[in-house]
Amino acid sequence: MNRHINKTISTLFAALACWATSLVAAAEPVTLDKVDFASLPGDRFQVVMTFSDTPPQSSDLAMADPARLVMDFPGVQSKLEEKRYSLSFENARNFTALTAGERTRVVLSLQQMVPYQSRVDGNVLTLEVGASASQVADVAQAAKVHTAGYNGDVSGSVSVSNVDFERGEGGEGRVIIDLSDANVNIDINQVGSEIQVNFYQTALPGNLDRRLDVVDFATPVKAIDSIRRGSTTHVAIDALGEFEYSAYQVDTQYVIEVKPLTPRELEEQRNKFAYSGEKMTLNFQDVSVRAVLSVIADQVGINIVVSDAVDGSITLNLNDVPWDHALDVILKTKGLDKRQEGNVIHVGLAEDIAEQERLQVEVNKQLQELAPLRTEYVRISYANAEELFELYRGERAEGAEGSLDRGELKVDSRTNTIIITDTEENIADFRRLVRELDIPIRQVRIEARIVTANTDFREELGVEWGVAGGGTFNGNNIFGAGANAAFDSDNGGVIENFDGNPATSETLNLTNIIAADLGVNEPTGSLALAFLSDNLFLDLELSALESAGHGEVVAQPSITTGDKQEAMIRTGQEVPFLEATSSGAASLQFKEALLQLQVTPQITPDNRINMDLLITQDAVSGQAIGLANSTVPIIDVTSIETTALVGDGQTIVLGGIFQLEERKDTRKVPLLGDIPYVGRLFRNETDTYEKREILIFITPKIIDEALNQ
Repeated sequence: MNRHINKTISTLFAALACWATSLVAAAEPVTLDKVDFASLPGDRFQVVMTFSDTPPQSSDLAMADPARLVMDFPGVQSKLEEKRYSLSFENARNFTALTAGERTRVVLSLQQMVPYQSRVDGNVLTLEVGASASQVADVAQAAKVHTAGYNGDVSGSVSVSNVDFERGEGGEGRVIIDLSDANVNIDINQVGSEIQVNFYQTALPGNLDRRLDVVDFATPVKAIDSIRRGSTTHVAIDALGEFEYSAYQVDTQYVIEVKPLTPRELEEQRNKFAYSGEKMTLNFQDVSVRAVLSVIADQVGINIVVSDAVDGSITLNLNDVPWDHALDVILKTKGLDKRQEGNVIHVGLAEDIAEQERLQVEVNKQLQELAPLRTEYVRISYANAEELFELYRGERAEGAEGSLDRGELKVDSRTNTIIITDTEENIADFRRLVRELDIPIRQVRIEARIVTANTDFREELGVEWGVAGGGTFNGNNIFGAGANAAFDSDNGGVIENFDGNPATSETLNLTNIIAADLGVNEPTGSLALAFLSDNLFLDLELSALESAGHGEVVAQPSITTGDKQEAMIRTGQEVPFLEATSSGAASLQFKEALLQLQVTPQITPDNRINMDLLITQDAVSGQAIGLANSTVPIIDVTSIETTALVGDGQTIVLGGIFQLEERKDTRKVPLLGDIPYVGRLFRNETDTYEKREILIFITPKIIDEALNQ
């Protein structure tokens, strides 16, 4: 009886021990202790994860953009020495294992998504990534594609006939893919700096299974890699820098155009979306906020310090979100805020951070009030000391004139020196201001040219007629000379202004016998014919003038001035004249006839010059009758006022004036001048041609600063 009781008690204790052991085992979570990586044939690799016990069933998630394989193990804690492993396989990037709460997430980042399979053998989970030869054959057979060896030659299906590249006029790279048929299912997306294009159910000939290095074309495209994956042709375009791409298809030609972004376009994109961090996926259910922040810090590789006041849990489901955007979403959701100092981000309650900043401002103010004062003499080299004095005092002045908080500011105009008495911090601030503003002003030399060209031509032809007729007067033989003269043939004298009394002994003046005066004034040549008889005298004189002239006047004023500094140069004369005053008396006044260049240049950041210009050229062209028969000068004025943007050293035409005058004048004797042919003897004809052209040029040049040293 006792022996039976003892045996029963022993059995009971053994059962209790087994139950306790099972409870302890159940209480201890499964841990991920080790991970190994190995390469397999056919561009495949495997990941071997060793657990402390049989791993639980994982929930797998495969993402194509970016290519990632995510495995969640509930009730598993990671004991790995590192949280992130960089992989050297062709299709692998890194392996990450993170523990949040009672769950461990394993993330395998890939270059591109490929088939995978996993198996569990005891406490070891083996993950094989990559398509085996049998899988490729199965896919090809399912797609009804006949494969011919490793080269991937395909017959009886749509295929890629050519992959080419060319550089566009704007520096863009253009990838041109020719297809045998226009009806192809195409998928294109961007993964990081790589543009991936998939042509489904499309074959790739063996000679096109290659990598094209096009970096020498100086476009955003670095290389083009064409590869056959089962029944799909995959084209990967490796790009450099900041870019954008567009794709279009015309018949059987598919074109991907990769264009570099200008700084302005890049800034516009950043303004549209201010987050630029690495994209990540977060899928948590009721997880501690502190744990989520730790996951972000570990996966991205940043430093985050979390305040003790941060508490609570959060549920997240974010896919492919920049980490900085995800961080802001979490902080705003939980009423938190962050401040970054260097490479460390401080996270805490928004009101606590605001209070800390307020206290820091008060502390800084108290330190400023207790800081010792010292005096420094700051010599100003290029700027005006008084202008800097007014500028800085306007920013910092409080109270009496010249005071700066507790310090004082004075200026010595004679030595162009500013005397500042203040704290070390304020003096350093003032010196920074001086370093930025006390710099030599860039100088510009402006040359103007005013070209005036004159061309004139004048042709004039005229005739003069003289006639005298004979008769008697008081018994004397008299010749009538023109309209008001007579000639006494008996006495040999001329009777001018003949009034019927031929009592004179003057000689005959042939100029007084003109009957028709149509001659040329100051002719360059003339021809005279005369006929004289007893009772008749005829005189004919033909005169002609032809003149031609060509003149060119060039005025070239130039001036040197500083950036944004107005400058003027002028030369000429002041012409005096009399002008009536209100009292009726005459006063002496002056008119200016000047050649003047007035300019204000402004150098732009791209080394062009924007100028406000006033150019004048005046000249005295004649005199006019003024007060008390005095002369008043006539001034010809040429002036231009404009604003122009000109490249350094370039010459442009600011403006010009073109004048052309053609005249044809005719003077003639009525009726006689209209007789055909003969009428030319009774006409004076003048042809005048005058042309005047004015052009104004400007040439600015930025003076090399090295020449001033």
